[in-house]
Amino acid sequence: MIGKSLEKLRSLLKTYEERAATAHAESKPVHDEAEQRRLACGDRLQKVVRSVLQDFMAELQSAGHEASLLDHTNTGDAYPSVTLSFAPRARGGTALASMLVFRYDPRRGIAVQRDIRPAATKVKVITTSTDRIGTIGVEAVSPEWVETKTLSFIEAVLKAN
Repeated sequence: MIGKSLEKLRSLLKTYEERAATAHAESKPVHDEAEQRRLACGDRLQKVVRSVLQDFMAELQSAGHEASLLDHTNTGDAYPSVTLSFAPRARGGTALASMLVFRYDPRRGIAVQRDIRPAATKVKVITTSTDRIGTIGVEAVSPEWVETKTLSFIEAVLKAN
């Protein structure tokens, strides 16, 4: 009885190995729809948003302000984003860095958030005010839209400092 069961088990295991080997050889990695949207958004953020923010960053730096760009469009384990960090030149005080973030939102497309921090000399308690200043579909992102959001952010930071 045990001999027949072992033969049956070996036969099942052999059939499974053959089937798994052919299925594995034929299978190709297929991205699901959500992953394809995430990759398309990362590409759009890199090509449109990042290029506009680089121009703004260069202009801010040439005016003597601190500015940097954080590009997280190629990370595989997170939603893609591009961030402009900006600390205006301050007289006698230290200005804190404010941030403008263009981030992929799976439900809305691309969301824009800003975190404006006033200079430490203007306020007794340092607080941050993070607010969402817009969302747009991934395909609708244009350089003009990015410029509008960036200019409004820079204006708000300069007023706060």
